[in-house]
Amino acid sequence: MLKYLEELCCLSGVSGDEGNVRDFIEAHAKKYADSIRKDALGNLIVFKKGKVRGTKLMLSAHMDEVGFMVEKITEDGYLKFGMVGGIDPRVILGRKVYVGPYAIPGVMGLKAIHLTTAAERSEMPKTSSLYIDIGAKNRREAEKYVSLGDYVSFDSDFVPMGKNFVKAKAIDDRFGCAVLLNMIEHPLPQDVTFVFTAMEEVGARGAFGSAFSVKPKIALVVEGTTAADFAGVAESKKVTRCGEGPVLGFMDGGAVYDRGLFEMTRTLAEEKNIPWQMKGRIAGGTDAQAIQRSLEGIRVANISVPVRNIHSPNSVANLDDIDNAYKLAQLFIKAVSEGKYK
Repeated sequence: MLKYLEELCCLSGVSGDEGNVRDFIEAHAKKYADSIRKDALGNLIVFKKGKVRGTKLMLSAHMDEVGFMVEKITEDGYLKFGMVGGIDPRVILGRKVYVGPYAIPGVMGLKAIHLTTAAERSEMPKTSSLYIDIGAKNRREAEKYVSLGDYVSFDSDFVPMGKNFVKAKAIDDRFGCAVLLNMIEHPLPQDVTFVFTAMEEVGARGAFGSAFSVKPKIALVVEGTTAADFAGVAESKKVTRCGEGPVLGFMDGGAVYDRGLFEMTRTLAEEKNIPWQMKGRIAGGTDAQAIQRSLEGIRVANISVPVRNIHSPNSVANLDDIDNAYKLAQLFIKAVSEGKYK
């Protein structure tokens, strides 16, 4: 699990540009899958036979990460950019990035503090005042390496830290991709279609197409979710806590999860002494918002892992939570194969 997680987190795959991630997953999945295909939106759809044939079950995890896109190259050779996905501007100042298909190194910059006014120093800089410095002396030189529309991703190492914690970019949702990829390697109790979706961070766009293509009866979305268990944060706003188990979704900003599947998953966790938790606030969203509303409606469940500093170059997650999410997803497949869902 950890091997795949590290390699996946270190790949660049901003929404709409998931090719590196998709190629990695396909290279490993094809050794064990019965069929693999890529659809028009860039989703990777992997089917593997199990002992039980019948109930159409889909497991979903998204490949993409938040990032940026080059919108302008200034006469001085700096790059102006727009956000791809939801990013808090406070997490990008001074960060290292990779630009374009050739991974040109750059740094997020802004006006030096010595040149700012007191009013400017008291406010968060606007995105329009930021730039990417790639070391070019003018626009002509920058254009040798970068084009308008090039994607920009964070440059961040995968670092083990503390007791069973890791720091990396894109833990949301490369952890989910790692979970699904590990499942594909092992025998399954029933047929499963694994979908590695594109463009979740910009409106769950890939999930719409995959749901109509696969036509599942039941879907499980494996995701990362917000943790805010920091000192100084009010208890009511801590949402989820790292190290206290996977999060079982019941409702978020985009979906109301199937109650029968939620209760089944909760019961599975309690029977196997797997710690679990629920979100303290109804917020955010997953690919479930698209899957649930497709066709005549699809029953959807969710297993997430708490992630601190989500949508930043330095997200933090607990490996025990990830391992428990993997175990619980395995139990979910087995329960569906035995017809335990209501």
